[in-house]
Amino acid sequence: MKSQYLLGIDTGGTYTDAVLFDETQGVVAKAKSLTTRHDLAVGISGAVDAVLRQADVPVSAISLVSLSTTLATNALVEGQGGRAGLVMIGFGPEDLKRDGLDQALGGDPVIFLPGGHNVHGHETPLDMTALEEALPELSKTVSSFAVAGYFAVRNPAHEIRVRQRIHEVSHLPVTCSHELSSKLGGPRRALTTLLNARLVSMIDRLVGACEDFLIRRGIDAPMMVVRGDGALIAASEAKIRPIETILSGPAASLVGARYLTGLDNGVVSDIGGTTTDVAVLDGGRPRLDAEGAVVGGYRTMVEAVAMRTYGLGGDSELHINDRGLVAGLHLGPRRLLPLSLAAATYGDAVLPVLERQKRATHMGRHDGRFAVRTGVPDHLAAGLQTQEQALFDRIGTTPVALDQLLTSTSQKATLDRLIARGLVHLCGLTPSDAMHVLGRQGQWNAEAARLGLELAIRMKDGSGRPIAASPEDMAKNIVAALTRQSAEVILAACLAEDGIGEIDPARSQQIDRALRRAPGIVRFTAALDRPLIGLGASAPVYYPAIAEMLSAESAIPGDSDVANAIGAVVGQVKASVTVFITMPEEGIFIINGSGDSLRLFNEDDSFATARQRAAEAALAQARLNGADEPVVSLIEEIDAPEVEGQRKLIEARFIATASGRPRIAHH
Repeated sequence: MKSQYLLGIDTGGTYTDAVLFDETQGVVAKAKSLTTRHDLAVGISGAVDAVLRQADVPVSAISLVSLSTTLATNALVEGQGGRAGLVMIGFGPEDLKRDGLDQALGGDPVIFLPGGHNVHGHETPLDMTALEEALPELSKTVSSFAVAGYFAVRNPAHEIRVRQRIHEVSHLPVTCSHELSSKLGGPRRALTTLLNARLVSMIDRLVGACEDFLIRRGIDAPMMVVRGDGALIAASEAKIRPIETILSGPAASLVGARYLTGLDNGVVSDIGGTTTDVAVLDGGRPRLDAEGAVVGGYRTMVEAVAMRTYGLGGDSELHINDRGLVAGLHLGPRRLLPLSLAAATYGDAVLPVLERQKRATHMGRHDGRFAVRTGVPDHLAAGLQTQEQALFDRIGTTPVALDQLLTSTSQKATLDRLIARGLVHLCGLTPSDAMHVLGRQGQWNAEAARLGLELAIRMKDGSGRPIAASPEDMAKNIVAALTRQSAEVILAACLAEDGIGEIDPARSQQIDRALRRAPGIVRFTAALDRPLIGLGASAPVYYPAIAEMLSAESAIPGDSDVANAIGAVVGQVKASVTVFITMPEEGIFIINGSGDSLRLFNEDDSFATARQRAAEAALAQARLNGADEPVVSLIEEIDAPEVEGQRKLIEARFIATASGRPRIAHH
């Protein structure tokens, strides 16, 4: 039988990864390419073409393509997205003050319509006059619409009518709140719907770039996208509900970690250049955020992995505190361009300067630091203040030493503002440089890293001694600082999962004693109850020591550098549907959810109907999401207390979940 190759792609903020995967052989080939924000297809083609060359596999052998991405998350964090029109049915202006909806809306337009339903699905008449008056002009100023109706999860009829009317007049994308969540809480559902509407064009562009590339390469296979809970969804559905792809990248890394290690329980820590992401694997599944994912400061109704992100990575900025009797080192949260990478990229602009600074008789305050433009398009540099523009003009596309760039103390703050806007990279000493000097990394320029460390150890601590005896000692101290801070952020994430997030490991004297193994009559210990799974290209060099500090077993899989892309192809398609039953009066049972409201007069009949409706709807949605042969499971939640000796049904919920592997092409 011929191999069925699966192509996994992960489009991250810095790199786009690709893997070619076979269900019997595992990873056949893997590659990385820089993510190209201006045209995502360039980064995708760079990574995919590289794996196809490595594997020497004909494109006709690829039977599935699956994509994970952090672009939706990044967009919400950075406040990006299209302008959306929000239509609220049955709500009033006071509802905008709840759940941050007003803040999220910003200057986007909102229309209030009389209508909506009650908890049993009974309607208040819908009046679309305000919509009819506003639509012709509004359609010219927004890129999409969001529609949220009062109790629409119980009866979506008004949302559907409004959507049809908007489509007829504007032909623009429309998101309805009942399509995204079955949970109550109108304003938060409206917020989630608004954010979804803003993301439509961005995810459409990403999926479109990927589809166009596949067509050009002659790859004819179904395409899936990873959701924030780790499940897969058909690309066509992801275009409609892009909000479900927030935290797609971290979710894919958890699915990849589970596949690569075979472990059901673990603490997964993914170290990149800029950040460390920490999450928990429980019973073979990622722990989900019960309240809904928080992204860009907004609590959504999207089920997603409970992931905590910290500004700590291999390229984190090194801060040296030389005021104490012993110098203190601290890393992050800002990312620097490592000296070893800067020299590998712009050799002549970096090495001679470091050598000049080393020859100087006195140490300079900006030794070992450079600035270089990030290369973003010119229009993103619009609106700079006079002093910012003047400094920006002096920074070119090759690094310039700070001791030559900055002529006054105030210019340091100006430079920091340019860095914060993403216009300029700061180059300097990082853990990646320390690893080059220790011989544990070797992809860039080790000579520049050594010169940077030689400059750093000219600093004296509070007692007048050099802060380290040699570049190697300094490198070990930097790696020790990363190990300690990594242990602290992993503990912080785990303590929060255990419900005791008020303990700050970076400040706790007890945890400090435990991590240092400090002797004493009372001895403190801190340990994880499960293995530490290290992911990321630099995981093998950092995580054994971090696991040892946390008294945990270390699990670093062989392909940890592309765990996200692997998670994108080994996941399952999953769809959940909830059907509700309420009893407004004795002997009358109202069924709502996944179809028109039904009114029945017998509890057993209504329960049987609700079970069947939930199961059929979940199977249909799973097939729409791309599942091949989905299997359904059912959970029943019956809220029926006894009141004065009589059982009283408040609400019954029938939650059907259908799951299965994605459909693949049979060539």
